[in-house]
Amino acid sequence: MTPQEVEKIGKGVAIDYSFAGRDEECVMYGFTVEVRERFDEAVVRVTDELKKEGFGVLTDIDVAATLKAKLGVEKRPYRILGACNPKLANQAIDAEPDIGLLLPCNVVVREDERGQVIVGFMDPATVLGLVERKELESLGNEVRAKLMRVRDALTV
Repeated sequence: MTPQEVEKIGKGVAIDYSFAGRDEECVMYGFTVEVRERFDEAVVRVTDELKKEGFGVLTDIDVAATLKAKLGVEKRPYRILGACNPKLANQAIDAEPDIGLLLPCNVVVREDERGQVIVGFMDPATVLGLVERKELESLGNEVRAKLMRVRDALTV
C-alpha cells in the first residue's frame, strides 16, 4: 500500500497514510491528531490556533465535569469546543437559513486511555454536504482547509 492510500479499518474509520509520522486518524465525519501538550495546555493552544484562522470559540463544554456532576461518572478529560468563523457562518446562513442546525464546527480535545491528548475536528465539508447545495460545497471545503491548517499547526 502506498503512503497516499487510505486503509479502511472498521465501520467508518480510515487511517490516512499521506500524513505519515503525525499519528493522525480520519473518520468519515472528521479528522484527529495527537498532540504533545498536556490536556489544559492543548485546549489553550487549540483555541489560539483557531483564532489565527478567524474562528472564535462560542461554546466550551466540559463533558467530563458534566458527567461527573449529573451521573457521578468519572471520565478522562473531554471538552467540546464550538468553533465559529463569523464571516463564513454568515455566508452559510445566507445560503441556507436552517444551516444553524449543523453549526458551529465542533472541535474535541480529549485524553485517551494512554494519557495521550487527541484533538478531533468535525469535517465541515461532510457536514455541509448533508444539505446537498452546490454553494455550500465550496464553503465546506474552505472551512475544512482552515481546520486542517489548525490541525497542521498543532503538530509542530
